[in-house]
Amino acid sequence: MHKVQRVMLLAALVAGLLMACGASQGAKGYVAKDFSHLKGMKGFSDKLLEMHFALYQGYVKNANLLAEELARLAAQGQGGTPAYAELKRRFGWELNGMRLHELYFGNLGGKEPLKADSRLMKKIQEDFGSYDKWAEDFKATGMMRGIGWAVLVQDPESGRLFNLWINEHDVGHLAGGLPILIMDVFEHAFITDYGLKRADYIQAFFDNINWAAAEARLMK
Repeated sequence: MHKVQRVMLLAALVAGLLMACGASQGAKGYVAKDFSHLKGMKGFSDKLLEMHFALYQGYVKNANLLAEELARLAAQGQGGTPAYAELKRRFGWELNGMRLHELYFGNLGGKEPLKADSRLMKKIQEDFGSYDKWAEDFKATGMMRGIGWAVLVQDPESGRLFNLWINEHDVGHLAGGLPILIMDVFEHAFITDYGLKRADYIQAFFDNINWAAAEARLMK
C-alpha cells in the first residue's frame, strides 16, 4: 500500500474510532457532564463529591488530548510507531475511566428501593435466585482487595446478568456487555468520608442507588 494511502487509512480509522465512542462528543471533543445535583446526597460529603467530579473531568480532558494526538500522529504517518501504540492503549484507559464515572454518577441520587414488580427486579431474581443473593454477591465483589469497579452487567447474547470486577478501567469487561449498575471502589470514591471502611461506603452507595437509571440500561 502506498504511504499516502496508509496515512489516509489510519486517519479514517481514528476518525471512525472517535465517532464510535459516544454521542457526548461535540465538535471540540468530549464535554464533561454536570453531576452537581448529587451534592447534598446522604452519606456522601460535598467535599468528596467535588473531588470526585474533578477527577472525572480529568479523564474527559485526557481523552480529548489523546484523541487529538492520535489523529495528529496518524496524519503524519506514524501509526506504526511505539509512541502511537502506547497512546492508543492509554486512550482506551482514559475513555473507559470517563465512561465508567459517568455511569457511576448516573446511577446515584435515588431515594427509592428497587420496585418489586420492576423488570430489573424480576431479572435479578431470575438470574441470582433473589434480590438478597444478588446484593450479597455484588457487595462481596465490591469488597475484593484492590482498586477497581463492581459492575452488574448484562450479556447481550444470553440476556443473563453477572456481577463483575473491573480492574482499573480496562481489565475484566464482559465483551459486548451492557453495564447496568456501576460502583466505584477506588479509594478516592470513599476514603475522604469513610477512611478504610469500605463496607460502610458500599452501604451508603446502596442507600443512594437510582434504580430507575439502572433499569433504563437493561436490554429491551
